[in-house]
Amino acid sequence: MALTRRQFLRRGGIATAGGIFAPSLFGSPFLQRAMAQTIGDRYFISLYLNGGNDGLNTVVPYDNGAGSLRTHYEAARNSGAGGLFLDNGPGSGNTQGLDQALPATPFLDPNTGAQLSFHPGLQAFRDLYDAGHLAVIQGCGYPDPNLSHEVATSIWETGDPLGALATSKGWVGRHLEAEYAPTDIPAVSIANLIAGQLQQTGTSVLAIQRLQRFGFPLDEEWDDDYAAKMAAFEAMYGDAANTGVGTEQFIGNSGLATSQATENYPQLHGDYVSERAVFNAMYDNVALGTQTSTARDLREVAKIIYGVAKGEPGISARFFHVANGGYDTHSDQGGGQIDGRHYALHREVASAIKVFFDDLTDMAQGQSDGRQNLPEKVCVMVWSEFSRRIIQNDNGTDHGTQAPMFLIGHGVNGGVIGNHPNIAPLVIEDHDGNTPYSQAPADPFRSTDLRDVYGTILKHWLNVPVPTVNAILPVDAIVDPTNYWNVANFDLPLF
Repeated sequence: MALTRRQFLRRGGIATAGGIFAPSLFGSPFLQRAMAQTIGDRYFISLYLNGGNDGLNTVVPYDNGAGSLRTHYEAARNSGAGGLFLDNGPGSGNTQGLDQALPATPFLDPNTGAQLSFHPGLQAFRDLYDAGHLAVIQGCGYPDPNLSHEVATSIWETGDPLGALATSKGWVGRHLEAEYAPTDIPAVSIANLIAGQLQQTGTSVLAIQRLQRFGFPLDEEWDDDYAAKMAAFEAMYGDAANTGVGTEQFIGNSGLATSQATENYPQLHGDYVSERAVFNAMYDNVALGTQTSTARDLREVAKIIYGVAKGEPGISARFFHVANGGYDTHSDQGGGQIDGRHYALHREVASAIKVFFDDLTDMAQGQSDGRQNLPEKVCVMVWSEFSRRIIQNDNGTDHGTQAPMFLIGHGVNGGVIGNHPNIAPLVIEDHDGNTPYSQAPADPFRSTDLRDVYGTILKHWLNVPVPTVNAILPVDAIVDPTNYWNVANFDLPLF
């Protein structure tokens, strides 16, 4: 049976963010046609650690400083078989011999002065930190934390912990829809679905797993009439774009953009493989620890950035999403052993990011076009939906609350900001085994609200005007400056 135009529009679209929601208002055409002058010649990448990364075994107190962090850590994490305890180096008396990755430059908790260290799987993070290209943001969380994977992930993606905005739109997506038109493609999700933080109703976002295989969903059994099919599809999308009817108009515009993208984006693969052969191989190298899905996903991002920087026609994405799974470590988490699960997860991400920035650095060598200074133009944000509890179970950890975030790039101010979560036994006991969220100004363990991190990125990396940032991330309506986020700080020293 033949499909009507309306049926086709409902059934035939490639995944774009604009097709996920029915838009009620496109907003001012003048505003949209400002064409995102905010981000300029920069890129932003969100890298999600799916499952709840154990942040307390990611950035670890190496000593007590003027407090008791190391003492509390050692009391909570077991050594021996199934133990997650990370040794703090030779002479510690621990028989596992699992030295942590200790930076050569000061790596101190601002509150206690305790020396901090990375999990040994994060050797590449230590090197990035020593080079001044990695910021550790401790104690990131939000009021009334939720320990459900689905709910917590949605909170981090929307930046709306209390549901005040009543929206499914992502915190980045709310920026995108205000700055880009329906026919623009400012963002790419390296996945088979649009990442939650990119979802919105105003512009198109691509979901691409591999550029080489990206194409319009035609009938692969009959490819001799490809041109005719594409012409028919584009005519239908064009018809919808000109209806003046909200939903159909939006689907038509995003469909036209996506149709054209299926012609432009696959070519980036061939160009990169041909022109970047050495680094193409580095993203799939056992010795480098990059024979992983995270490295291969970041290679797809590198291909697109390379195309944008060279000025390839029709390629303009500046926002990206990548994810790595496996962090729900209720069992068999492992401590610092090189054959442990947590070690493998950390090494995968850190090694992938390192080769990615090495690639960008090489792209920039001797260039005077958009490739110039590429490492300074790219910011990677690493996050997880929650941390794990400090008290381990038999050989893993249960869902916890606050976690460290990482910002990485040559344009990032490296260092440590924010306080290590309070892991004192009596405090943990009073909060059902979790580290407490606090916004009390006088609390030495005051938390870093995730919205302060997002707002700082929007304001200082994406150059979004302050009133717009305030609208994207409004403060909590519940007035309680101790337990809720009543005062925004979008000037964290990250850039």
